[in-house]
Amino acid sequence: VQLVESGGGSVQAGGSLRLSCSASGYTFSKYSMGWFRQPPGKEREGVATIDHDGNTHYADSVKGRFTISKDNAERDILLQMDNLKPEDTDMYFCAYSDGVPSSPLRDYAYLDWGQGTQVTVSS
Repeated sequence: VQLVESGGGSVQAGGSLRLSCSASGYTFSKYSMGWFRQPPGKEREGVATIDHDGNTHYADSVKGRFTISKDNAERDILLQMDNLKPEDTDMYFCAYSDGVPSSPLRDYAYLDWGQGTQVTVSS
């Protein structure tokens, strides 16, 4: 599965950005896709994920500010990021998993990754 991300950029705190990820190649009918980031000196963390049934999971740090959605027909996912904070600054990676992981926000279940898109939030 090939993943292509777009939509990163630079905004001031309180602003919004929307990330998109398009999946191509063979994909299973049951899957999970999501966004991950890796703050400096920390482990990669799940930001938001969504599965084939539309079930979503969010990191506590982004609940109420980020919204993940999908387009079944195109295997595209979107991440709407509102009220951005400087601590959201990071490279964001799109990921794909065949099936639905037992822990959707853990990165080990995802074998296909995009190249990443940079999000920078200034104070």
